[in-house]
Formats: sequence, structure tokens, C-alpha cells
Amino acid sequence: MGRLFVISLEGNIYRCKHCHTHFALLDHLISRSFQCKYGKAYLFDRVVNVTLGEKEERAMLTGMHTVVDIFCVGCGSIVGWKYEAAEQKRQKYKEGKFIIERFKVLGPDGSSYSLSQDAQLGGSDTDEP
Repeated sequence: MGRLFVISLEGNIYRCKHCHTHFALLDHLISRSFQCKYGKAYLFDRVVNVTLGEKEERAMLTGMHTVVDIFCVGCGSIVGWKYEAAEQKRQKYKEGKFIIERFKVLGPDGSSYSLSQDAQLGGSDTDEP
């Protein structure tokens, strides 16, 4: 295996709850109003230190989207997904953006987020930009 290249961020950082690898800055957060099947999810315009999975079509609450899962480069855990394409015109703003599932990261203040008892079991995302 080759040498791991990891970018260190400065400021208010979201990072992996398992290995503390940096993912995103609070400044790159677009929305906290998204949902995944396990609870809250955040939309970011930029993330680092992730690898991309295979493209797939996924049915979500807001329609069909082409997405790729994103994985932590430090420990390999899945932390969310990237929107590659959206079928509906009003969902196009998501293209090229990243969802990070809140329960899989530590927040800028070091806080973690637990799985909620009332977590949604269906699709994911919301209509709110």
C-alpha cells in the first residue's frame, strides 16, 4: 500500500468520529436540513480526505439521483455520498455537492451525534436547499 496523503484543515472542522481525519470546514456547510435513513445529514459544497465509490441511481425523497458513496481515506468508513446528477430541474443545485451523515462525524466543537430513536427508515434527503 502506498503512502496516505491527508489534507489537514484549520478552523471549525467536521472530522471522522473513528479516526479524526478532517472532512470539511464549517464555512463549506450549505445546509443542515437534510435527512438520511439514520437521522440528520449535512450538505457541503466541498470536502476533503474522501474516496469515491461507484456511480449508482438512488431513489430518494426528492426523486431519482445519480450518486457515489464517499469513504474516509483514514479508516475506510462510509460517511455519506456525493450527488453526481439529479433528474428534476429543481434538484440540480445538489449536483457536485456532498452529504455527510451527522452521526458519522464529530462536529467543530468535538461533539458527536447519536442515532435518533425516530430515525427515518426510508429514502434520504429533503427539498430544502
